[in-house]
Amino acid sequence: MPLYDFECRACDAHFEARVGVSETPPCPACGERDVQRVISSFSGPFKIGLRGYAARQSNAQRRAREEQRRERREQRRQQQ
Repeated sequence: MPLYDFECRACDAHFEARVGVSETPPCPACGERDVQRVISSFSGPFKIGLRGYAARQSNAQRRAREEQRRERREQRRQQQ
């Protein structure tokens, strides 16, 4: 059964319920059956991090950039 969002017309309570497509659950706050289904967005798309070769390559590039920054800092310190 899918999970739907509902809003009670009597007490304006918002709630979720697992019901069939044609069913309407009673409001858990006031017990009223006069509820309307609310359209809500779903969460997603999910971003999955890099894996395998791409992760190793990314890590190597990051280490190289950090090393270059350290070298530039050292050069600036020596010039001062």
